[in-house]
Amino acid sequence: MVTSENNWAGNYTYRSTRLHEPATVDELRKIVSTAPKIHALGSRHSFNDIADSAELVSLERLDDAIEIDWEAVTVTVSGGIRYGTLAQALEREHLALHNMASLPHISVAGAIATATHGSGDGNGNLASAVAAIELVTSDGDVVRAARGDANFNGMVVHLGALGIVTRITLDVQPSYQVRQQVFEHLAWDVAFDRFDEIMASATSVSLFTDYGDTIDNVWLKNRVGPDQPMPLLDSFMGATQAPQSRHPVPVLSGECCTEQLGVPGAWCDRLPHFRADSVPAGGDDIQAEYMLPRQHAVPALRELRKLAHLIGPHLMISEVRTVAADDLWLSTAYHTGSVCIHFSWKPDQAAVERILPEIETVLEPFLPRPHWGKMFNADAGVLENRYERLAEFRALAKNLDPRGAFRNDFLDRRVFG
Repeated sequence: MVTSENNWAGNYTYRSTRLHEPATVDELRKIVSTAPKIHALGSRHSFNDIADSAELVSLERLDDAIEIDWEAVTVTVSGGIRYGTLAQALEREHLALHNMASLPHISVAGAIATATHGSGDGNGNLASAVAAIELVTSDGDVVRAARGDANFNGMVVHLGALGIVTRITLDVQPSYQVRQQVFEHLAWDVAFDRFDEIMASATSVSLFTDYGDTIDNVWLKNRVGPDQPMPLLDSFMGATQAPQSRHPVPVLSGECCTEQLGVPGAWCDRLPHFRADSVPAGGDDIQAEYMLPRQHAVPALRELRKLAHLIGPHLMISEVRTVAADDLWLSTAYHTGSVCIHFSWKPDQAAVERILPEIETVLEPFLPRPHWGKMFNADAGVLENRYERLAEFRALAKNLDPRGAFRNDFLDRRVFG
């Protein structure tokens, strides 16, 4: 199929002129083994050229069966399935994932390949739930690896450099209830003085700010149940409870957001910020995000506040979250609990490209690892000093993709150098 595809935000147009849509793994194997250059196209929620190539392949026509292994307490799904679809299916079986990202609209394979995350001091990113993975290599072979196998930790967050992921097995757990409350106008001095206490105050915590006089909103998401009684809060560290549902961007309506005001609901209807049946913020924001070792959170935020005059005119909102450490080689939380500083920019590509070098310069002493699927400037020369297993990942890619079919401009700049 000849195609001209744009990404989620419309800030990137894929250069590929051919989109394959195989219905079976055998079809996929034939396509991949004969394509000179190819890459998987997921839900297009990336903001750079990480998923581009001469040819693209969509997994949306592959078998989307959801297979639950009750003994192993796992679920196996097609890489192309969206988190919202999977979450609702699990909830019907009284099962749950450990966490979800802000958006339930994104594909499982794409989110895992880029170490996309949710929030919570005790929660690893979405890739940390992977128990096994199956992919088609550039030779058309099907390769499977499970937790504990050699190189498994290098294969999960793979950036599309190793193959096309066809099946993924995820850890699941019994379903649970979550409620969320939103509080407005947290003072910066309180946030700085009590940052660790704030981020540990709920199962999932998000701070939303434009780096102005106060932190606009604090979102607290807590697991609740008969054995987890917890009174609702009228205020939070001097911030007042929002009287109605809020959007992360203060000027936008909260109607597209998951229910707030402390009303309990299923995990899949509370952990994401946005409902699966709505499009948040029109979908046209441009995103960037940097993960820093947790101990650098407060000094990094202090430095960013000094750039408020530069950031403010172009920013929709910035979100601050925390994520637990993991063992996945190219995870942005590899061996370090992290603070995630996310930027949603107004749709002005040129302005964002001017601002990001300033932000990266300010954050450089704090060893930031940029989100692989969002806008950033750091190249392989910079990133190899922040990923101690990068050389091993390059060797793994050469072994699984000896002819370089999955190599693209992004990978050459950011990974292979």
